[in-house]
Amino acid sequence: MSKNLYATMRALPECREKVASLLTALADNVRAEPGCVRFVVYSREDDPQSFHVEESYRDEDAFKAHMSTEHGKLFNKAIETLVEGGASQVVFLDTVG
Repeated sequence: MSKNLYATMRALPECREKVASLLTALADNVRAEPGCVRFVVYSREDDPQSFHVEESYRDEDAFKAHMSTEHGKLFNKAIETLVEGGASQVVFLDTVG
């Protein structure tokens, strides 16, 4: 069964472009992971400082592999001083139907 989630984060003032750049680089790396099904980054139309990332992985093992990647660890470390709360907020999703 696939593993689905979304992550949100809000860039601190003056950090939007850096966060956008980091997310763009992360997206390229994550999409290359063998278990990645979907990784799409959005900024909110009503609040450009806020980002929304939709993610789907083939299964739980693919998600665990994603969590152990160096590029993911580097991204999470880099945003500690760039986003509110120092990290993204993650919501896991269950498929309905």
